[in-house]
This record gives sequence, C-alpha cells and structure tokens, in this order.
Amino acid sequence: MTEVRHPIVELRQYTLHTGARDTLVDLFDREFVEPQEAAGMAVVGQFHDLADPDRFVWLRGFPDMSRRAEALHLFYGGPVWQRHRERANATMVDSDDVLLLRPLDERSGFPAPAARPAVGHRDQPASRVLLTLCHRAEPVDQAFTDLYHRRIRPVLVEAGAAPLGCLSTEYAENTYPALPVRTGEHVACWLTRFAGDAQLDEHLRWLDRSTRWRHEVLPELSATLTGPPRQLRLAPTARSALR
Repeated sequence: MTEVRHPIVELRQYTLHTGARDTLVDLFDREFVEPQEAAGMAVVGQFHDLADPDRFVWLRGFPDMSRRAEALHLFYGGPVWQRHRERANATMVDSDDVLLLRPLDERSGFPAPAARPAVGHRDQPASRVLLTLCHRAEPVDQAFTDLYHRRIRPVLVEAGAAPLGCLSTEYAENTYPALPVRTGEHVACWLTRFAGDAQLDEHLRWLDRSTRWRHEVLPELSATLTGPPRQLRLAPTARSALR
C-alpha cells in the first residue's frame, strides 16, 4: 500500500479587502511558510484565484488530527504569527471558509512536492491548477471512490490532466477550535495541473467536445451531487510548492 502524504488537509479560501491580496501573498511567502512547516505542518500550495482578485486559496497538510492541534498551537502561539498577525488579519474580510479533508483513498494523496523557491523569489510560475469541488447530499462512499477511479480519472488523464490528488471530507472533530472549519457538508474535490492558461483552456474545450465526458461520465457524476461541480482556476504564488 502506498503511503499517503498529508492524511489531513485543510482547503482554505480567504476573502480579502480590495487590493490587499498582493500584501498578504508577499507576507505569506516571505514569513509564514517555513515557520508553519517547522511547527509540524506542510504548506502544500498557495494560490491567486484567477476569477476573483480578492481571493487567496491555500492548502496545508498534517500527519493526523492530534498533531494538527499541536502544530497549529505552536505556530499561532509562536513569535512569527504574533509579530505579523495584525498586518495579515488587516488584509482579510473572511478567513473562515475552510474545508477539512483527507485523501479519498491510498491512491489519491498528493505527490512529492517540487522544490520550493527560496525566500525572496518573486517570479510567479506560468502554471495553473484547476480545483474541482463536488458537493454531495451524503458522505463520499465506496461507490463514489469507484466512480472516480473507474470513470472520472481515466477521462481526465485522456484529456491531458492526470489529477494531482483527490480529497473528501474529514469528519473528525476540529482539534483547534480557534480556527473554525465548515461542518455538515459532504465534499469531494480533485486538483489538476497545467503548464499555462492555453493548456488549461484546451483541456476544458476537450472535455466540452468529449461525448464520453458529456454523455456518460458527467451525468453519472452529477447524479451523486447536489449541484454542478464548481471549478476554481488557480495561479500558484511565487513560492508555492504545488506549482
């Protein structure tokens, strides 16, 4: 069995004050990456939401829920956050849009990250990440897992977009209540990576033209959901490991 990287993952979507995203990204990339990882968590990736200039999206991973609590206590109680929290919080309208997730199964965790550029690196990569979010009326079950591996993932691979990982809701109690997470929801999501905007656009056009996707896979997927899948088009920041 393959070891799952980051068995617990937070998907964090922040709404920011108008024009404040560059300030937060610069602060995050310069000050917050290494101290969080030193506290025991993994900063998986951080992104600009290309559809909304006032949204910042990022993911971080943990070995388990107990060590999540320890890592968050160390970081948010530590000197780096205390020194910079007022400036960081001043950029945010809402930071409570957080989903607690875990890999769908042992085949669905994130791959080893690329080498992260050093502190001070400012060149944003041209690559793009597409995050597809699916909301269900019931928890993700074995039938959905089978659907993903048997039907969804093969078509995405055929379309040139092998998923980097597929996640679903983690139902464990929030072990760090100072940071809220959304509850009462059943979510599955996957991430795919592209060299740039042109490749992402071509992928979406391919799916739109694909009879197999439109008439077979998408209807079977949609029958398990409460609404259409939501897609977030993301641009990695200069120091995002997932890029």
